[in-house]
Amino acid sequence: MTKVGLFGIGLDTYWPQFDGLLDKLLGCQEQIKNKIAGFGVEVADAGMVDNPLKARDAADFLRAQDVEIVFLYVSTYALSSTVLPVAQKLKVPVVILNLQPVAQLDYEAFNKLGDRGKMTGIWLEHCQACSVPEIASVFNRSGIKYDFVSGYLQDEDAWNDIKSWTEAAAVAAAMRKNRLGILGHYYNGMLDVYTDITKQSAVFGTHIELLEMCELKKYRDEATEAQVQDKIEEFTNAFNVSEECEYSELERAARTSVALDQLVKNHNLGSLAYYYEGESGNKYENIATSVIAGNTLLTGKNIPVAGEGEVKNAQAMKIMDEFEAGGSFSEFYLMDFKDDVIYLGHDGPAHYAIAEGRVKLVPLPVYHGKPGKGLSIQMTVKHGPVTLLSVVESKDEVFLLVAEGESVPGPVLQIGNTNSRYRFSTSAKEFINRWSKQGPAHHCAIGVGHIADKIEKLGQILNIDVVKIC
Repeated sequence: MTKVGLFGIGLDTYWPQFDGLLDKLLGCQEQIKNKIAGFGVEVADAGMVDNPLKARDAADFLRAQDVEIVFLYVSTYALSSTVLPVAQKLKVPVVILNLQPVAQLDYEAFNKLGDRGKMTGIWLEHCQACSVPEIASVFNRSGIKYDFVSGYLQDEDAWNDIKSWTEAAAVAAAMRKNRLGILGHYYNGMLDVYTDITKQSAVFGTHIELLEMCELKKYRDEATEAQVQDKIEEFTNAFNVSEECEYSELERAARTSVALDQLVKNHNLGSLAYYYEGESGNKYENIATSVIAGNTLLTGKNIPVAGEGEVKNAQAMKIMDEFEAGGSFSEFYLMDFKDDVIYLGHDGPAHYAIAEGRVKLVPLPVYHGKPGKGLSIQMTVKHGPVTLLSVVESKDEVFLLVAEGESVPGPVLQIGNTNSRYRFSTSAKEFINRWSKQGPAHHCAIGVGHIADKIEKLGQILNIDVVKIC
């Protein structure tokens, strides 16, 4: 379970002055802790930090807990000297919770109290905003990464924002723990696809496992008839298998799928990038031309697979999948200027869990631009909101490129590929120009829902830029 940190800040000078103030603020912090824990993360609560000495204790505690991010609850006015030591030592993103107890103070009832001491105590329960500029000023001058969530304890928008932070933290942790396999090599000549795998490991923490085709062939040769028949049944359950599919092709794809499962298991892979050609008629060609069905099954089981050796897109697909948005392997297909939509799709593995209707398994007499023939996936991404994501490796950095749009109904290409129609808030012309100028590879991952805000939070946690189109 992902672990996040929490600590509250206050000022110890107040506690003897205003009876009951500390207890009320601790009660609010307990509410926040329980609510965050309800998002499926473990909360390491360092308690109330109300002086610099406690700040150092809190820093030691949270660092020992190895938290992904830390939530800083501003319970009342507090000195920035109680905050800086914690942030400096942790070196993880700080999310400042500027959460009042209520949306609006009952001014009339407040002013009728008459007792200015009591009134000041109540005001201090609600003056979270007082410390926000001070903390930001100190963090800016100290080079500390942070963000704000402002609202009140029952504010649904604020809690959605906090939940998104916990989800982004979980994805960052998943990427660091992920083992990405590279099987075969890049598609020859696709210079945009080539990547620095050391840099990918440095940015995301991903372990890269280099795999051999001979190992996959070994597992394929060892597959039993019972395993092959079970896999054909799995194809039938997961896909709408076309009557055009010859049994020999189903058997060939099933045997390869069994081998892929074993390869993934043996290397504990969480994602995979693959491509292979070799000499015409070589022993591995039989494998390379029969992987799409099995790789589609893996992708739908949270082990995304990217074709053409596209490591960066395997990373993007894994991010989308960890956000539970899917993440289907895609490239730009064509533009419809009359309907103002762009088609994206691919002949490689798809994410069948985000399909509009059942996915079709169909035969292809030829793979465009690739040797051989075999079975392929035909599907459309669910109609509705979608997010596009590309992991971009530029001249100087790795960054995330994201856009939100809609998968819209209409005619699609019945060519045995995944393809869908997408509309964006800008025109199709402007979108393709703005997207392309950021320099991504020609592949991207497509997931359902609008999650650009979560991806932006992930970028902050990973300390990389996020560029949003539209």
